[in-house]
Amino acid sequence: MERILDHPILGRRKFQEQVTYSYNGKQMCGYRGEPIAAALLAEGVRILRKHEESGSARGFYCAIGHCMECRLMVQGRGIVRSCLIPLEQGMIINEGQQLPNEITGRKLS
Repeated sequence: MERILDHPILGRRKFQEQVTYSYNGKQMCGYRGEPIAAALLAEGVRILRKHEESGSARGFYCAIGHCMECRLMVQGRGIVRSCLIPLEQGMIINEGQQLPNEITGRKLS
């Protein structure tokens, strides 16, 4: 795991209860209440979704809820911004997918 444990400004991080969740069918661990985006980043995940039309890889950008780059599909919640949603035990999370050609109505290269 790649996690910041001691920040020069915020201080030492106190982690609480460890939880398990799945991302794209793979079991992973994180800490209850941390943003989904932080948990995925700590597990080495850098690509969160595919651009809806072009299919290019998209990842973390602002990490404060202003952009929409970190959108993921969370079972029971739909499409969410992963930097704003706290991790919970047993979450089933999947990366955002490119839309099929029939939906976008555009010819993709």
